Formats: sequence, structure tokens, C-alpha cells
Amino acid sequence: MTKDLDQMNIVSLQNHIGKLRFPVLSEVEAYWQALRTDGDVPRRADLDPRGIEGALPYAFIVERIAPGVARLRLAGRHVNDLMGMEVRGMPLTAFFESDARKDLAMRLEEMFQTPGILMCDVVSRASLGKPGLEGRLMLLPLKSDLGDVSRAIGVLVTQGEIGTSPRRFSVSRSELKEISALDATAPRQSEGASEDSAEEVDFTPAAPKLTRPARPGELTRAARRLLAAVDAPGPKTGKSKARAEARTEVQASRTAPADDGPTFKSTQVPFLRVVHCDD
Repeated sequence: MTKDLDQMNIVSLQNHIGKLRFPVLSEVEAYWQALRTDGDVPRRADLDPRGIEGALPYAFIVERIAPGVARLRLAGRHVNDLMGMEVRGMPLTAFFESDARKDLAMRLEEMFQTPGILMCDVVSRASLGKPGLEGRLMLLPLKSDLGDVSRAIGVLVTQGEIGTSPRRFSVSRSELKEISALDATAPRQSEGASEDSAEEVDFTPAAPKLTRPARPGELTRAARRLLAAVDAPGPKTGKSKARAEARTEVQASRTAPADDGPTFKSTQVPFLRVVHCDD
């Protein structure tokens, strides 16, 4: 069912709802994800209890000893309380009703072989001295020191009073999420912002815009502005002398030799003397 949902690009909200009800699931899964290297399964030796301190009462470690059989190596206080005894060395299926053990064994083997994250919604029916319990089981695969996927870190969290122990569960729903599917749905860096993108952004500053010097016989822009200012309408007093001086400067700009240098410099623009008419 999970594979079909992945192919249809449909996201199941059931796991997200379960994690909201039981936050320790998110804590352990986030720690497990942080231990992964290059998308591979983490190693059992890399686990540090301090990384999941808030989830330790609900956590346990199992070892695959045969197909479909996983033995508990370590377990937290809540897991022991559900059975009313120390559960180290017991098979994980001991927590489940007899009619649920076969299906759970198949799911366990699938979790180790795939590998993937196994999620199960579990229920313990109410009876005399035993209030009804609802909970969630999560198993995340781990590598042994030999490199094979034969270990797993698990979380078994329940809601409600335990009552008289031992408590045994049935599985109302199970889901296996392959690690390859986890990697495919993980957020990735945008290709446009990737450092290894084939198309790199060029941050080279643009070349400065060069101004062409006036050619011989051509008026410079400054000379044209000066002529326009002198010839503008207004009082004529004192403008005759100013006009004569301006035309002399313009003539000088027309006869100035052009600079054939390789670059344009500010000295290439002919000097113009501005004449103020102050009558």
C-alpha cells in the first residue's frame, strides 16, 4: 500500500498524526536520520543514548537472530513495565497476541531486508484490571559491526494506564517506508543555487563605459552647451563679449589634435574655459 501511495505522489497523514500524538517518535527518527552517512543505514556502534535522552524510557534495541525473529538486547523502563518484568533476551513478538505474531514476524524480516522504517499502530484490548491501550511501534534498521543490517532501534509508546501486566497488543495498521523512498522525498537544494551547477553565475563587474573624445573639427558636448547658454534669450547687455570669447573656445576645441592613445583618459577632452556674464 505504501509503495502504491509513493507512485501516486500521495502523502499519508497517518504517520504525521501519530508523531504529533507521540513526540518521542519524531525525536528518535530525527536522531537516526542524523546518524546516516551518504544515505546509508546507521551503525549500531554510533548510537549515543544522550542523543535520545527524552525517549529512553520507550526505546529498545533488537537483534535479528533468525528470519522474522528479533531478540531484545536493551529496553527502557516503559517497555519493561508493559510486560511487568525485565524483557532483555525476549523476542519482540512476546508483546503481541498470538494471532498477530506471524504478520509481525513477516514485517520484521521485510524491515531488515529492504531496509526501511517500520511503523505499526498497536492496540491492547481492555479487560479486568487492564484499561484499553493505544500505541505506536517504530523500528529503524541499524548495521552491526560486521556491516550487515541485523540490528534495529525501536520505540514502543502507549497512551493510557498500563494496569495489570503483562500487556499484549494486536496490530491495527502497519507501514514500511523504504530508505530509498525517504531519500527521494527529502528536500533538496535548488539546482539554480547549487554550487556544483553546470551553469555558474558570473559575478565579473561590467567594464566601465568609455567616453569617445571629440574628433578634429567636431564640437565637444561641453562646447555645445556653452554656445547654447550664450545664445539663449535674455538681456543682451555684456553678451557680445561673452559670445566672442565662447566662439574662440569653440574654435580651439575644433582645431585640437585627437589623441590616438590606447585608452581614453580624462585629458583627452579639450579644456573649456567657462565665461560668466555678470552685468
